[in-house]
Amino acid sequence: MDTEHPHIYTIAQLTNRIKRMLESEIGEVWVCGEISNFRKAASGHAYFTLKDVESQLDTVMFKGRLSRTKFEPENGLEVLARGMISVYARRGNYQLVAEELQPKGLGALQLAYEKLKKKLEAEGLFKPEHKKPLPLLPRRIGVVTSATGAAFRDILNVIRRRFANVHIILYPSRVQGDGAAAEIATGVRVLDAWGVDVMIVGRGGGSLEDLWPFNEEVVARAIFEANTPIISAVGHEIDYALSDFVADVRAPTPSAAAELVVREQQALTEQVLLQRRQIERAMRRIVEQARHRLDRQQKSYVFLRTDELLRQQRQRLDDVRARLQQAVTTCADGWRQRTERTRHALALLSPQHRVAQQAIQLRTTRDRLRRTGAGLCKQQRNRFCAVAGKLNSLSPVAVLARGYALAWKQPENTLLHDVAQLKKSDLIRLWLGKGAVQAEVKQLDPTGGITNYDSEKEA
Repeated sequence: MDTEHPHIYTIAQLTNRIKRMLESEIGEVWVCGEISNFRKAASGHAYFTLKDVESQLDTVMFKGRLSRTKFEPENGLEVLARGMISVYARRGNYQLVAEELQPKGLGALQLAYEKLKKKLEAEGLFKPEHKKPLPLLPRRIGVVTSATGAAFRDILNVIRRRFANVHIILYPSRVQGDGAAAEIATGVRVLDAWGVDVMIVGRGGGSLEDLWPFNEEVVARAIFEANTPIISAVGHEIDYALSDFVADVRAPTPSAAAELVVREQQALTEQVLLQRRQIERAMRRIVEQARHRLDRQQKSYVFLRTDELLRQQRQRLDDVRARLQQAVTTCADGWRQRTERTRHALALLSPQHRVAQQAIQLRTTRDRLRRTGAGLCKQQRNRFCAVAGKLNSLSPVAVLARGYALAWKQPENTLLHDVAQLKKSDLIRLWLGKGAVQAEVKQLDPTGGITNYDSEKEA
């Protein structure tokens, strides 16, 4: 390694190199682990962790693959997962991109069977009053099954031995694998609309997985909604398929179903079978060639890279959506708190609140003013009473009441306070405590009076 000029990677370059190494060196794997932290995003993709006692592995399963899973993944369920080891470049975490999930222990199909059976039974799809009788001599018989399977051949053999003057209308459908249930349901609806007299829906025996399309809800509902009497003829390992419960009549095998339909029938000619086989072989060759071309395209790096880019963008979109939802929630909470504070402030500043506060202050001030005024009035009243008493004690009228008198010289009406103001024969008017006196001066004595009386007392 060149230590003087080392190659410096960007984070993205290093992550992409690790990603390519994992995809090329490990590729597709099967792993066993317990599901935890299961979360389904708004896009429909599922994100969870597979763990055991020592380690854990981040796992993503996109919506298309998740919809094909026969059971509902949940935390604590131990599963087998098939997928590609890859790297989520945005976080730099390696992860498993799951293509298939299977529960470990009790089979997913059995779980789904029991769950759907309870649901349909609760809705009344199995009730006897919904069963329709089979026609006595049908002219047109509809069959929904695989064109190449043993079930259809058994039906033809029975019909050939019995009665030939009957039309058999086959809706060729896959009876196992992905998409088979949808084809079977479509076949039931098409033949029901076509106007056949009776219909046989079924296939030969097989494993529970092979027979599973006849336990799908879409098939059960198509049979229940049809106006044509339907015989369910499924060879299976369990006692009954769900199509057996919903159909008008159950037959243990396709041959038994053919015997129930007619008393005597004649099978289709060998030429028709041969032509059908030729067409089927030609179709198989076409399908096989298309499959080979598709496999070559899928193995090209550009094709894989394009799909991986889409996966990365899907995960990134989920991350952005989650952050956006969190941001919206946080923003809404902030606005809610600000609105509450503003509402409280407006309530405190509102005219009604201020008027109420001013009214309280006015009542308080009025009470205080009333108390203060009453105190001031009482204080002034006391002072007034004291001054009035003092004034009354100093009033000449009060002095007259104690035996004194006031004298005025007439006619000048001059108040007298010295004998020098008078001479003999002057007229005077006296005010007593009660009444007045008009008198004439007869004698004057300047040695008498209050002044001399005070002097004599001191002497």
